[in-house]
Amino acid sequence: MAGKGDADVSRLDEAARAGWLYYVAGNTQDEIARKLGVSRQSAQRLVSLAVTERLIKVRLDHPIARCMELGRNLADRFGLRSCEVVPSDPATPSSIVGIAQAAAGEMERHLKSNEPKIIAFGTGRALRASVDQLPTMDCPQHKIVSLLGNMMSDGSASAYNVIIRMADRVNARHYPMPLPVFARSKRERTLLHNQEPVHNILALAKDADVTFVGVGNMGETAPLFVDGFISRDEMSALTAAGAIGEITSWVYDRNGELIEGLTNDLVASAPLGKARDKPVIGIAAGEGKVDAILGALRGELLNGLITNELTADRLLAR
Repeated sequence: MAGKGDADVSRLDEAARAGWLYYVAGNTQDEIARKLGVSRQSAQRLVSLAVTERLIKVRLDHPIARCMELGRNLADRFGLRSCEVVPSDPATPSSIVGIAQAAAGEMERHLKSNEPKIIAFGTGRALRASVDQLPTMDCPQHKIVSLLGNMMSDGSASAYNVIIRMADRVNARHYPMPLPVFARSKRERTLLHNQEPVHNILALAKDADVTFVGVGNMGETAPLFVDGFISRDEMSALTAAGAIGEITSWVYDRNGELIEGLTNDLVASAPLGKARDKPVIGIAAGEGKVDAILGALRGELLNGLITNELTADRLLAR
């Protein structure tokens, strides 16, 4: 026969399952009772036992508390308006799933405003993943604006543009930038920016109430290089010039200063300046992004950040 110790362990196992179903999966006590094959009263007692035995502490309390402390420390060090740090998965510390969920929550907060807002977006994997986490909403009062085009020189489109996808999800007016990422010359860029539709979009971007951007690194894994927007020779020239990161294809050095010449002479994105009185929130995480994020923070190109625990640790250690 099973001893009392075995029964206690079994009871704790049931409490752990009930606690997970209630606090993590969001089940009601009736749903828990049905899934565990117990009465509603037993389900309630199991959830209470999970709390009293502190079975949920590590998942719900400890990681979140440490993340909040990391966020506060980053905000204090770099003078940020906001900083949200999500737990890292030790097995995949560069995963963007957690930051995408957090970014979607921040986007949703702005989208729920009854006051009309202009919300500007960069592009990239993290932003695309964030938009995919948004619920379907009805927000005709807002304007969704792109900070850059997503066309290659041959006219093909990047897979990571977010404006149209987001507009479909939230039913908002949207303003995609009908431009290539890079012009062929300074003169062509001037001509493109002087087109009335583009000029209007640039004006909207300048007046954005909140801006969300990704942060790209330099080198062999740079999104600009991997996605085919710049050549290996161009990447080598940028690296030799001290490039450390990019935001909306504007390339900057370790202090957040824009690199003179090279691809910055041709980038067709909305101008990138210091983040001032309105939120400019960077969404990025991973070992390979640390230098790029750090440069953006030093240069005050961002005044908000959504990242993960590992990345926050690395930033604070520098």
